[in-house]
Amino acid sequence: MGAFALLALASCGGGEKHAHGHEEETHQEEAAHGASGEIVLAPEKAKAAGVKVETVKAGTFRQVIPASGQILAVQGDEAAVVASTAGIVSFVRPLTEGMRVAAGNAVLNVSGSRIQDGDAVNRARIAYETAKDEYERASKLVDSQIVSRKDFNVLKEAYENARVAYEALSPSHDGKGVSVQAPISGYVKSCLVKEGDYVTVGQPLLTITQTRRLRLRADVSERYYPALRKVSSANFRTSYDERVYRLDSLGGRLLSYGKSTGDTSYYIPVTFEFDNRGEMLPGAFVEVWLLSDGREGVISVPLSALTEEQGVKFVYVQMDDECYRKQEVKTGLDDGTHVEIFSGLKEGDRLVTEGAIHVKLASASNAIPAHTHNH
Repeated sequence: MGAFALLALASCGGGEKHAHGHEEETHQEEAAHGASGEIVLAPEKAKAAGVKVETVKAGTFRQVIPASGQILAVQGDEAAVVASTAGIVSFVRPLTEGMRVAAGNAVLNVSGSRIQDGDAVNRARIAYETAKDEYERASKLVDSQIVSRKDFNVLKEAYENARVAYEALSPSHDGKGVSVQAPISGYVKSCLVKEGDYVTVGQPLLTITQTRRLRLRADVSERYYPALRKVSSANFRTSYDERVYRLDSLGGRLLSYGKSTGDTSYYIPVTFEFDNRGEMLPGAFVEVWLLSDGREGVISVPLSALTEEQGVKFVYVQMDDECYRKQEVKTGLDDGTHVEIFSGLKEGDRLVTEGAIHVKLASASNAIPAHTHNH
């Protein structure tokens, strides 16, 4: 294996490959022996492993404030479905959180047929029809003063109240109970009752969310308070999705940041609003990187370019089509996608930005026959 390692290292010496005898090959192997840290990975194997290389360039890197946070629904994009009458709950169809509902569609029924007060729709219908008959009879007699104007107004008021109460109750399709409809189109965020529960008038039954616009609330340590006035955007990542979202690409905007901490917290809230263009769950906790002013001339690399060994960060630099070099780097803060490099890289270096783990594995293996001296 040691002899094979010498052969692999010799391939990265940059010299031409000649087939003029064993003596010249031995000379090349000895010259390349001191080029430690070089890794051989054939181009076809690198391509198959998804290795991608980019040229390092200095550019703009924004100041970063790390924080934790939560995704919240925007006011107006949520609606509570409440019971319009007292009774027993029965679902039109099984409801689960996340299920889509359309505005005006019945989601459940509330029936009072099995309780002492009886069915609310029947009671409201009887009251309405009785008040209507009294009102219509009085309207024919008021002009002849058989019914006084005062009594007529009382009957009219009773009729209007009974009509409003009856029309507010939508009978269910089966004629038993009241149909409760979705006020907006969206998704069931939470279901607060179950089949057979008894509910009272005004009791919340469901919460429906449209999730068109969402809010991101970042909880920032108070030690960063002086820097908050320069914050303009943020990146964030949810716990259920490894993707990093950029508010700049989601129509995001800064709404406000707190001027004081809470009574029981040492954190300052910073709130953004953005378009929900992904499968984001309101209420989910997220990792947040607040972004402020940018600094020019900074070398930064994708986080995918980094590997770590015993707390030390490394990248891999391409020397030629087949050879790579392992390079230690000193890093600063990252914004969720890129990390600032303090030392170890310079402009013009050919950096492995994707597939670095495969190059690392190649460095630990002596079984990659990128070059041989068998002619």
